Amino acid sequence: MNLETDHWRLRPPDLSPWRAGNTGTEGVWSFRAAAPGPSVLVTALVHGNELCGAWALLDALEAGVKPRCGTLTLAFCNLAAFDRFDVASPYASRYVDEDINRVWGDDLAARASTTEQRRALELQPYVERADWLLDLHSMSEPGPPVMLTGLLPRNLALARELGAPELVIADAGHAQGRRMRDHGRFADPDGDARALLLECGQHGELASRDVALDGLARFLVASGCVSKDTLPSSWWIAPPAAQRVCRVTDAIAAKTVNVRFAQRWTTGEVVPEAGTVLGWDDGAPFATPYADCVLVMPSLKNLKPGVTVLRLARAA
Repeated sequence: MNLETDHWRLRPPDLSPWRAGNTGTEGVWSFRAAAPGPSVLVTALVHGNELCGAWALLDALEAGVKPRCGTLTLAFCNLAAFDRFDVASPYASRYVDEDINRVWGDDLAARASTTEQRRALELQPYVERADWLLDLHSMSEPGPPVMLTGLLPRNLALARELGAPELVIADAGHAQGRRMRDHGRFADPDGDARALLLECGQHGELASRDVALDGLARFLVASGCVSKDTLPSSWWIAPPAAQRVCRVTDAIAAKTVNVRFAQRWTTGEVVPEAGTVLGWDDGAPFATPYADCVLVMPSLKNLKPGVTVLRLARAA
């Protein structure tokens, strides 16, 4: 048994007919309606082994989805990493040089020295023009889908408006670097640009594609750029009876490469007792700081000093 790959049922899509895009930027498609409206951006393959979002964008392109107002842009982001994907070693294609979802910042043009920084610079105009952003991802460990909203109330309100998935997490991002969804206007507390990051489930699970399509459909309709009756009914899945909203209070980052968990923790799991040891970093324990602590995206994949291995949250 290979725990790394045995769950991997989702195969990479053939993007070759859509690879060129229609914008002059590889992998980026943009469609403008005659009527004015928001600039809506949906991104996938920010990490080269997160296939569910790529399938969702491919389905949208093949279905001929077009905006009724404003602009709809669909972007396959880290194609260089995706090109390295091998189902026998799926975690090796997360990125080429560094995580493209940690490179965003005002000084991006001055850096642009790695594969991911150069690609982010190509994508930057589309990101900075967008009024609405949905960034589609998946997770390395099994667990329920998660909507990451950042800390701004308007994004939390949007997640509630979408009504899915069940678990919504308000978080401040990563100490390693800025995410795309926190770049520019998306982080302006006085602005109105909206951004959500949807973790659709575990990498390679067939259900992650269904969650990505459902999230895409809900987001497009909420933005107003697409009407519900123009989207395939098969894209929608039943929403949860209610959503659970949690706010991240702590992020545990690796200090060494010798990190291990006390057991196999799962996203959304509630640890009832304060002081419960969650794991050890080079022998030093880390524990829950309060009762009823909610665990968010525990993972020891891509482990190196500075990488977030676990986030801790309270019910909001």
